[in-house]
Amino acid sequence: MNKLNQLREMTAVVADTGDINAIRQFTPLDATTNPSLLLKAAQQAEYQPLIDEAIAWAAQQGGSSSEQTALCVDRIATKIGNEILQIVPGRISTEVDARLSFDTNATLERARRIMELYAQMGVGPERVLIKVASTWEGIKAAEILEREGVHCNLTLLFSFAQARACADAGVTLISPFVGRILDWYLHNTDATSFTKEEDPGVQSVRRIYQFYKEHGYETTVMGASFRNTGQIEALAGCDSLTISPNLLAELAADKGNLPRVLEPGANASKTTAAISEGEFRFQHNDDAMAHEKLGEGIRKFVVDQIALEDQLKARSQQGEPA
Repeated sequence: MNKLNQLREMTAVVADTGDINAIRQFTPLDATTNPSLLLKAAQQAEYQPLIDEAIAWAAQQGGSSSEQTALCVDRIATKIGNEILQIVPGRISTEVDARLSFDTNATLERARRIMELYAQMGVGPERVLIKVASTWEGIKAAEILEREGVHCNLTLLFSFAQARACADAGVTLISPFVGRILDWYLHNTDATSFTKEEDPGVQSVRRIYQFYKEHGYETTVMGASFRNTGQIEALAGCDSLTISPNLLAELAADKGNLPRVLEPGANASKTTAAISEGEFRFQHNDDAMAHEKLGEGIRKFVVDQIALEDQLKARSQQGEPA
């Protein structure tokens, strides 16, 4: 049995891509998308009719040019999500515009619209995860959405403070990043490499996983942002892992043994007080890596969101009569 199939026996495998062909090839349980992945997907031939339909639909809704563009992006995200749901048996994660990361009310409004678009396609809330950046404002929005029956995936998670706040909020799933944490330590310390046991990204996810299990939190831990298969192997047994197609292919080609590393352990018995906003902000800010990578991650998603919008505007203008 290859390592990918061994991993499936202990961990939910999720495809970190919007590429329909890759999803068909690896048959993951769930799939995740983000503005960067949507930008890539929007350039694939199979999605061009979908994009044309979204542009036409957004124009029919009226409103300003910026309002139509925002509608078009959400339409594309949910249409691609719906296409993916025809292949995966589980859920699709669809991300809220990263420019709203520090606005709870605007995040709520956009998330509800995304869910309404899915509902219009006959997709129920049990098959969707709304992705929101793990800012304090994003976590508070997710807490409200969860009470409304909307399940959330809190992304761009780098600090233990973020993980604690997400658990307190009762979010369905968190995506602690592994590779981007490693990137920071390689760039900002004298280290030139780490073993998979020493890898700071791996250690971060392990700490969060153990904390959740010890305290009985039901939030799913889904490791994300991997740079190599060693990081994945070091987290075998984690609730869920979202993996890019190239690393899925490497695992599928490897016939070696994959031992389980993470175990849920005995029944939870510990209790802990909820983290306050002040504690969250100080502890997250006190972690230089987490503070820098969260801001950088939001900025990068915004850049790709704007690039996608510009591409859609140009395409829309090309279709207008002379």
